[in-house]
Amino acid sequence: MRLPPAILGNAEEVLREILRFTSPADVTLSRYFKDHPRLGGRERGAIAECVYAVLRQKSFFTDFAGTGASMRRLTVLGMAEAIGADSLGGLSEDETALLTRIKEIDRSLLPPKKLANLPDWLYDKFVAQYGEEETLALAAVLNTAAPLDLRVNSLKADRDKVIAELATAPIAAEPTPYSALGLRIWKKPALQNLPLFKEGAIEVQDEGSQVLAQLLGARRGEMVVDFCAGAGGKTLAIGAIMRSTGRLYAFDVSEKRLTKLKPRLARSGLSNVHPVVIAHERDAKVKRLAGKIDRVLVDAPCSGMGTLRRNPDVKWRQQPEGIAELTEKQASILDGAARLVKFGGRLVYATCSLLDEENEGIVQGFLASHPDFELVPMHKVLAEQRIPLEMGDYLKMLPHKHGTDGFFAAVLERKAAPAKAVAAESDEDAASE
Repeated sequence: MRLPPAILGNAEEVLREILRFTSPADVTLSRYFKDHPRLGGRERGAIAECVYAVLRQKSFFTDFAGTGASMRRLTVLGMAEAIGADSLGGLSEDETALLTRIKEIDRSLLPPKKLANLPDWLYDKFVAQYGEEETLALAAVLNTAAPLDLRVNSLKADRDKVIAELATAPIAAEPTPYSALGLRIWKKPALQNLPLFKEGAIEVQDEGSQVLAQLLGARRGEMVVDFCAGAGGKTLAIGAIMRSTGRLYAFDVSEKRLTKLKPRLARSGLSNVHPVVIAHERDAKVKRLAGKIDRVLVDAPCSGMGTLRRNPDVKWRQQPEGIAELTEKQASILDGAARLVKFGGRLVYATCSLLDEENEGIVQGFLASHPDFELVPMHKVLAEQRIPLEMGDYLKMLPHKHGTDGFFAAVLERKAAPAKAVAAESDEDAASE
C-alpha cells in the first residue's frame, strides 16, 4: 500500500527543521506531530523512520544524492530506506533514477570512513580506541534501529507471567540475557494502553540501564541517592531492588525532568522514593547528607554516543569542544556526589558514552585526587550480583557485542574509616544537632 505523495512533503518539512540541529530530533518530531493532528499513525511512523534513516545515513546520502543534495532528495532517500521504494508515490523520473542508482551501489566497497556514517572527528576517536575493524562493526550496529527493552517491576509481576500476558496482545517478547527482569521486543507497539503498563508492571528501560541499577547493590533499609536521576528509570529500578524500604533520593537539577518521574512513580507502587530538585552538585540539600549515604549512583550527563541507535542526531549535534566541557562537568559532579558516601559505602559512576575521556579518564582522575576511594573490579561486582557478563575492571557494554545501548560504569568504594576519622565525624554530627 502506497503512502500519499503529500507525506513526502511533511517529511521534507520536518527534516529541514531537524537538520538545523537546534534541538533533539525526537523533541522536534513530537512538536511537529502535535501541530499536525490530522496525520495518522501510519503516516507519523513513516515520517519518523524517514527522518531517522537520513540521520543515520547522512554522509552516504549526501555524497550520492548528487550536486546540492536537496532536502527533497534526502527525504526521498530516507523514505525509501525506511519503508521501501515501492511504497512511495508521486516521484519524478529523476527521483526514481536516483533510487535505482543508490540501490545498485555496493556499500561494502565504500571507504571505511564513509561506510561508518560518522563525523570525521568521532570516527577518528573510535578508531584510536577500538581500531578500524571494531569501529566499523560498532558503527554498523549504531546505524540500525534499537529494539524496545522493558523492565518488569518485581513488586508487581514476574517475567514469565508478563511474557504470557504480552503474548495475548499479541506482542512477542523475549528475556534479555543479562538483566533478570528485562524483556526485549523487536517491534514498537503502543504500550501505554496496555493494562500491564497502566498498572506499573512494566517500564521502558534499556537492558544496559537495568544492569547499571543492579551494580549499585542497594539493599533493604539503606540510604541511597540517584544523583542525576532525570526521568527516573534507574531510580525506579533501584527502588524495586530495595523492595520499597529505606530512603531513595532522586536528585536532579532539572525540575522538568523530575516532573516526568511523578506518573511513573505513581504507577510503580514505590513509597521510598523522594524526588529532590538541586541547584548544583554542592547544593545545601546535598551537603546535609554528606557522609550519610550507603550507595550513590552518578549516571553523569554525557555525549550520549552510546545511544546513537535511538538518537542518531546526537553524532551530528555534538562537537569535539563540547566533549571537553562535558568532562569538566562530569569530574565536578562525581566529586560532589562522592561527599555523600559514608565510610565503607559504594559509589557507581556511569555514562551512556563510548568515549574514554568521559569514562576511564574521569574515574582515573577521581581516584588520583581521592585516596579515600578505591576501585572495585567490575568482574567482582558482576559475580556478586549474578550478572552473566565477562568484564575486567570496568563495565563496557557495546551495542555490537551485547545488544544494548553503549554503557560504561565503574564501582568505587570509600575505604573504611580510621578510628580518629570516625570520632571526628561523630563530634561534627553532635555539633550540628
